[in-house]
Amino acid sequence: MPDAKKTPSFHPDVGSQELTDEIIRARAYQLFEKRGCQHGHDMEDWLEAESEIMGRKPNAITDEPTLVERAASKAA
Repeated sequence: MPDAKKTPSFHPDVGSQELTDEIIRARAYQLFEKRGCQHGHDMEDWLEAESEIMGRKPNAITDEPTLVERAASKAA
């Protein structure tokens, strides 16, 4: 006799995407704080955090200056 219980379907991509978004959100907020909580750079912070987290740059792990931070320091 077949088991009446069915295993619920599992969609790891959905949870993984939500977790990834939360990690990016947290990193973007760190960048916002590091900038001295200056408003108006939200998209820049999000894209920077996203590129770090998605593996395009190692900065999230090493905390090395980002490309944006390096460019800003050269301009100053």
